[in-house]
Amino acid sequence: MSGQQRTTTAEQDRRVIVVTGTSSGLGRAVAGRLVADGYVVVGIARRDVEEAEVGVGYRHVRADLGRLDALPALVREVVAEHGAPYGLVNNAAGAVAGVLPNLTDDQVRHAVELDLLSPLLLTKHLVRPMISRGVGRIVNVSSIVAESGFRGLSVYGAAKAGLVGFTRSLARDVGARGVTVNAVAPGFLDTAMTGTMDDDTVQRVRNRSPLKRFATVDEVGAAVAYLLSDGAAGVTGTVLTVDAGSTA
Repeated sequence: MSGQQRTTTAEQDRRVIVVTGTSSGLGRAVAGRLVADGYVVVGIARRDVEEAEVGVGYRHVRADLGRLDALPALVREVVAEHGAPYGLVNNAAGAVAGVLPNLTDDQVRHAVELDLLSPLLLTKHLVRPMISRGVGRIVNVSSIVAESGFRGLSVYGAAKAGLVGFTRSLARDVGARGVTVNAVAPGFLDTAMTGTMDDDTVQRVRNRSPLKRFATVDEVGAAVAYLLSDGAAGVTGTVLTVDAGSTA
C-alpha cells in the first residue's frame, strides 16, 4: 500500500502510532486526539499512564527516553508487542531553563540528549519498518523558540532547531519509500513547561499574539493529526506553526 492510497476505516483502526511523552501536557492531548480518530496509540513515558486516562485504543510503555543505550531494545519491544508502526510522534522533551553560562555541563548534555539525540535515534529504529512497508508518517514536535529564540532557553532552542533540520533532511531521505516527515512548532502553551514563568512574562507573551492568548494543546494535537492523515500524504519536509499568531 502506497502512502498516497486512501484507506478504509477498518484499516485505519489497525494503524499504530507511537507517541512519546504522553504522561501529561501536549503528549497526553495528542494521544487523546489520535485514539479518538481511531488509531492505536502506543505511548512512551517515564510515568505510568492508564488507558482510561487517554481513551480506548491507548497502550503504554514505561521507559526513560533519556537512556539512549536502551532505545534499540525498547523499539524491539514495541514492534514485537504492537506491530510495525504507521507513525511516530517525537514529542517528549524537557526544557532546561537558565542562561547558558549558569548551566552545568551535565544539564546541557542531558537536555540535548533528551530533546534532540533521543528522537533521532528513536526515529532511526522505527522508520525501518515503515520503509519496509512502503508507508509511514513521522511528526517531530519542535517549537517557535527554534526560530524566534527566547531568553533562558538557548539549549532548548538549539535542540528544537536541530529537529527542524533533521525533519527537512530526513524527508528527502525517506520520501521515495512512502514515508513523510514533518514538524509542528507550537508556541507557548498552558502546560507545566510554562508554569514556571512569572505572571508578567506570561502576560507579555500572550500580548504578542494577535489572538491575545496561547495556542492550546488541542489545537496542536489537531495539527499533528492532520500531518498523520491521508489528506497530508503530499506534505513532507515542512514545519506547521501553531502559536496563535505570535510569530506572524
